[in-house]
Amino acid sequence: MGERERLIVDVLLASLLLLVPAFVLHSDSRFAGSLAGFALGSTAAALMIFLLIYPLTKYSTAFKALVTRLVSMRTLLGFHVYAGIVASFLALLHTGHKYHSPLGIALIASMLVVVVTGFVGRYYLPQTAADIREQQSRLATLRSAYDRTVLALSARETTESNGSPVSASALQEVPLLQLVDGISDLEYAIGSQEAVKMAFMQWIGLHVIAAIAMYALLALHIAGEVYYGLRWLS
Repeated sequence: MGERERLIVDVLLASLLLLVPAFVLHSDSRFAGSLAGFALGSTAAALMIFLLIYPLTKYSTAFKALVTRLVSMRTLLGFHVYAGIVASFLALLHTGHKYHSPLGIALIASMLVVVVTGFVGRYYLPQTAADIREQQSRLATLRSAYDRTVLALSARETTESNGSPVSASALQEVPLLQLVDGISDLEYAIGSQEAVKMAFMQWIGLHVIAAIAMYALLALHIAGEVYYGLRWLS
């Protein structure tokens, strides 16, 4: 995800989270069962079902061979991110900002967990992995410089002990302590980043669990609406 895309998703995610307490300013207990509420809820549910295309494509070889003929995995992932946020917006609007049903509250909570953890997995986990690779590359460079410095100093001591003249390059002072400090700092930073990466990996597990719970609650919600009927039809 580029910086521009990240900014867009950041704004959308912040707006989504700010929309949650909107019931303080606007609340309509009958909006969810109205025609407009039904349209918003149905669209949100349809988008949530379409969100399953990406994981099915990613983890099913047969499905992947079929879908990737039409669209790339990168395009599917982009759709997965943006459609998930749009579906969440529509679902929150569908509630009419009236949270009085335990099932509805649980569905909204699980949906928000899915969105937030998915965003972490989409951007921060790859970014952390990229930072670790960059730091490991710098660490390898510093270790190589350290090894060359140690060899040069060792060669200088051997030459001096034999009473032979020492070349100017061999006598050149190298900031050995600075190399050691740099290596130590990078090793500490990499260790910290690895801990953050492991924490983010747990977020991915939470994303999967929350998604399973969300779809189960969504199925119950839809079944309840079908069973009790749609108020706007009566």
